[in-house]
Amino acid sequence: MKEVTFDNMGEYVFYDARRDADGNLNDHPLNEYKGASILVVNKNFGCGSSREHAPQGLMRWGIRGVIGESFAEIFRDNCKSLGMPALTADQETIQQLQSFIEHHPDAGLEIDVARSTVHYDGADVEMHIDPAMQEALLEGIWDTTAVMYSNMDQVQSVANSLPYVKDEWQVR
Repeated sequence: MKEVTFDNMGEYVFYDARRDADGNLNDHPLNEYKGASILVVNKNFGCGSSREHAPQGLMRWGIRGVIGESFAEIFRDNCKSLGMPALTADQETIQQLQSFIEHHPDAGLEIDVARSTVHYDGADVEMHIDPAMQEALLEGIWDTTAVMYSNMDQVQSVANSLPYVKDEWQVR
């Protein structure tokens, strides 16, 4: 980890993997497709990091959505908390998508969260999105802090009615 805040975390995404032994940028996909906003990955992406740093870094790099075979559960949930869709498809579909990107790097992809599809090469390809993520993204309720603030009267009422919340802890 190079940062203690999220502000500059984008520049450290896959920092070592994107460099050769001398520290020069190599042919890593993030170097080759700089400016892409959708990341297409393989199986169990995000495994190993139970913190929000991984999706925070990707978001600050410019990634706005992730498509893969599967995701580590905590990574996927942290993506949802940032409003970043994480869609899945089978290995063959992901490989076809990756091959298309490799051969047509400027063609572009579009994620349709409502329809659970990815549009590319003139076609809509069905994907899977966790129903809770889909609902949160479509309803604008992925930011739980904002939802709590917008319902502060209810939050205060519930907090103040709980028998185990001492008077000095109650929300006023």
